[in-house]
Amino acid sequence: MQHFMNGDLRIAYLDAGPRDAFPILLIHGFASTAHINWVNTGWVKTLTDAGHRVIALDNRGHGVSDKPHDPDRYTLAEMKSDSVALLDHLSVRQANVMGYSMGASITVRLALDDPDRAASLIFGGRGSAILEPNLDWKSIADGLRAPSADDVTGEPARRFRLFADQTGSDRLALAACIQSIRTFFTEQELATIEHRALVATGTKDDIAGPPEPFAEALAHGAVFHIEGKDHMLAVGDKTYKAAVLEFLASGSGSRVSG
Repeated sequence: MQHFMNGDLRIAYLDAGPRDAFPILLIHGFASTAHINWVNTGWVKTLTDAGHRVIALDNRGHGVSDKPHDPDRYTLAEMKSDSVALLDHLSVRQANVMGYSMGASITVRLALDDPDRAASLIFGGRGSAILEPNLDWKSIADGLRAPSADDVTGEPARRFRLFADQTGSDRLALAACIQSIRTFFTEQELATIEHRALVATGTKDDIAGPPEPFAEALAHGAVFHIEGKDHMLAVGDKTYKAAVLEFLASGSGSRVSG
């Protein structure tokens, strides 16, 4: 992983594939990393083999990026700034942007605040949950702060705690992150996003919710169902990869307007 500075934070990233190809920026999910979400699942290889330049970062609080424990450092606007700053660092004016779960929420923020930086949008692992809360976020934060995983009994708090332990994450940084990123968007906000967009969720994903309410709120949203997959397994699904490659191939490489 390479590094750059966004303000006082050191952010890790990878940059793979042909430099003269139109890039895709990948933004991973909560408690994950660029390697867990995108390298280990085969996404980087799939995309580079298809001729794409692939840029992916470890979000602040995750992986080998800096991990402040102050919740104010983890608003969606703050986290989005790392992605935009990475594009600036690499002198990339515009990229396709794909986010999974928390990364999808960050992608929405980027599309709203910096629309000219995105050519098209791919939202994975986030459906109706982008519009309304469907999880007890406080219990997840409390579970991350608990002395032991044995002290965490509720779902999905225990699931996130075990995943954080498995990946060796900084649990206090993750607790600060989840305390601040629980931001939702209105249908009116989503309707202002003019990009071509694909919304994909697993049919067994009880965290994302169904994709239709999210896609229908967008000006140009399409739906893909990742059959038989839950939140954790959907991200690496081969049919999801195929749908994304088809979506990217069908675009012109620049933003669709109107």
